[in-house]
Amino acid sequence: MCGIVGIFDIQGNGEIDRGLLSRMNETQFHRGPDEGGLHTEPGLGFGHRRLSIIDLSSGQQPMHSQDGNVVLTYNGEVYNFPELRQELEAQGYTFRTHCDTEVILYAWQAWGESCVERLRGMFAFAIWDRPRQTLFLARDRLGVKPLFYAELANGQFIFGSELKALKQHPQLPKVIEPTAIEDYFGFGYIPDPKTIYQGVYKLEPGYCLTIKRGQKDWRPRQYWDVRFQPGSVGNETEAGEELIERLREAVKIRMVADVPLGAFLSGGVDSSAVVALMAGLSHDPVNTCSISFGDPKFNEAQFAAQVAERYHTAHRVEQVDPDDFSLIDQLSGLYDEPYADSSALPTYRVCELAKKQVTVVLSGDGGDENLAGYRRHRWHTYEERMRALLPDALRIPLFSSLGRVYPKLDWAPKVFRAKTTLESIGRDSMAGYFHSVSVMSNEIRNQLFSDKLKSELQDYQAIEVFRRYRQQAPDHPLSMVQYLDLKTYLAGDILTKVDRASMAHALEVRVPLLDHKLVEWMATLPPDMKLHGREGKYIFKKALESYLPNDVLYRPKMGFSVPLSSWFRGPLKQRVQQALLGDTLKQTGWFDDVFLERMVSQHQAGLRDYSASIWSLLMFEAFLRNNLD
Repeated sequence: MCGIVGIFDIQGNGEIDRGLLSRMNETQFHRGPDEGGLHTEPGLGFGHRRLSIIDLSSGQQPMHSQDGNVVLTYNGEVYNFPELRQELEAQGYTFRTHCDTEVILYAWQAWGESCVERLRGMFAFAIWDRPRQTLFLARDRLGVKPLFYAELANGQFIFGSELKALKQHPQLPKVIEPTAIEDYFGFGYIPDPKTIYQGVYKLEPGYCLTIKRGQKDWRPRQYWDVRFQPGSVGNETEAGEELIERLREAVKIRMVADVPLGAFLSGGVDSSAVVALMAGLSHDPVNTCSISFGDPKFNEAQFAAQVAERYHTAHRVEQVDPDDFSLIDQLSGLYDEPYADSSALPTYRVCELAKKQVTVVLSGDGGDENLAGYRRHRWHTYEERMRALLPDALRIPLFSSLGRVYPKLDWAPKVFRAKTTLESIGRDSMAGYFHSVSVMSNEIRNQLFSDKLKSELQDYQAIEVFRRYRQQAPDHPLSMVQYLDLKTYLAGDILTKVDRASMAHALEVRVPLLDHKLVEWMATLPPDMKLHGREGKYIFKKALESYLPNDVLYRPKMGFSVPLSSWFRGPLKQRVQQALLGDTLKQTGWFDDVFLERMVSQHQAGLRDYSASIWSLLMFEAFLRNNLD
């Protein structure tokens, strides 16, 4: 993996400050500690940090075409580059290296903007075409690799792999976007294309951007989207066999590397499947790693060990201190904007462990989104059946009222915790799903936000993120929420978490279950092959029965969780009080001080479980304290 940066004078050929470009580039040293490079010319500057994976002795960037007309800075891996190279050689292009970077250069010269549609892999790159006076940026279809950009008041367009690179530019106004605050406390992250700052954006997955010098109006263009349309997948057995073969091919092309390679092995279905297929494709034992927790409620290490033993992997496991909360401040600098997924803590630690052994790992991310593996998918389909039983005019007021009066029984057995379900059924389909994924409910955000912030929001609500995708979303209830997850949660939460945590250790993570050809095929599977009764990822699990033990396949999903609730009543009790009730949040004027005090006191007294809300506020306070003047 690598880090890229750039400065482009949209209207003219103004001089590029090479020192500034270098400082922007060096903020991303962790992404590419092996080599660094800069290119400047009138009106343009590109920077690159390299983590060498393929063709270690060449492939330095920014890379120039042989005629000198095109310059590329690129982050990622294109797995079908050998086939593309052959096609380009047949057209007369000659190559000096054996890396995928040069293939992208000539793909641009041969096919222009449509070159991105031919690339199979994970990528974010920028191309400068001097004869056409054109800057072209692109991001991969699922958003595995990040790309941030902004247009400045001085006419410069800047971009980078991480926000910290853009923040080096003195002309970037670091003004908080109020609607991003609402999005953050709704989702726990800031969905694309927004960032926490006004006028700074993420290029969305499956989008590209073309700017010609002198052009005044430009906007990103979508070049790919996933379509949930029924296909000819055969019966259950045939579909399962094809799924395994397609995944095996996606794994195989991701095992090409000139550096040590391995896999994450959590003990869950997806990572175990990837390891099983890697073992069948490798002559040597697969390097695997996992972390364990002392608390059995959070520990999957025994299941990872079963898979490691079955496939004779070179397995490393380390136990993480259950009170490992030392990374809180470090995470705020790592993510550059508020980010509230607490599993970032163990993710950081497993990446740290993997780097001791390998430079490239394969992961199982993407299986839950594509094959309906989340518990919320099952609950949403259940709630949809309930919605269908009653007309809206009766259902909405009835269940909304029941949800309001039903007590919040955080301390009670799960069977009695019906408040969230009642509230969800009392909403329409999309609002109900938003309620189920929110880290803070509408009710809590309404109490938390001050009148000042509510005024700045001008009635904006985070559910607008979902509504933006409604027209393209499929009609089937399960397919609809899968589509929403692919557009929001996958890129904004899961892939962001993995990219920053892995790049902090100069570790490349490859994601075979997010191969776009595989994703397109999985979208054609009938919904009942994904969610069958109460069983999510049904067809995948059935197909894996000869590869993995049943207690790996069919046990309840655990996730990568940390014991927040007990932390906030124990070792982090004072830290929570200082952060939530201290000066940093108070001085913003965005939060209701009385509600903050009540939230902290009720949680620490064991009366309510506000752990998700408190963690979100803790990370927001750390962001403000560490990133703003």
